[in-house]
Amino acid sequence: MASIYGIKPAFQNLLRPLCRWLAGRGVTANQVTIAALVLSLITGGGLAFFYTQPWVFLLIPVVVFVRMALSAIDGMLAREHGMKSALGAILNELCDVIADVALYLPFALLVGVWSWLVVLVVLMAIITEMTGVIAIQIGASRRYDGPMGKSDRAFVFGALALALGAGVSVGQWLNGVFAVVLVLTVWTVVNRARHALAELVS
Repeated sequence: MASIYGIKPAFQNLLRPLCRWLAGRGVTANQVTIAALVLSLITGGGLAFFYTQPWVFLLIPVVVFVRMALSAIDGMLAREHGMKSALGAILNELCDVIADVALYLPFALLVGVWSWLVVLVVLMAIITEMTGVIAIQIGASRRYDGPMGKSDRAFVFGALALALGAGVSVGQWLNGVFAVVLVLTVWTVVNRARHALAELVS
């Protein structure tokens, strides 16, 4: 199933010079992972406190882009600069999930938004990543199948935040978008589980 994750190699190529520069100055993959998490926690906290101010949502697209760049960089530092570690694998998975919660859950505070729907979307996002990791446990590869993986969620929430920050009013259209995201996220869980099982018999 198509996913924005598919453009990751091209994105990594653009970031590779910066990655080499960081590696040359002793920056580690784990430090980059933690930096992305801290940035997400600070942004999510700011959004939770100032969600009534439309301008604050303009921070989300920028932070989401920076976070995705840092996520790509920490992976390249680990693979291409000999920084792979068991701790790094744990941090990578946990920090991604915690960052998602921090950045996306504050949308539930918006007046007119069905809070339970946003909570369900965030919960299913966690289950999506858990399903991808479980694939390793059964002997398959880490699954990143779409249609609503980490990169896709980042794009959707970034676009929504940009619209809200530009002054678009909250309405039922937003609940409709979250409902679609929820359905696509459930579909993603099924896709990841199905493809992981298919790997075992291929």
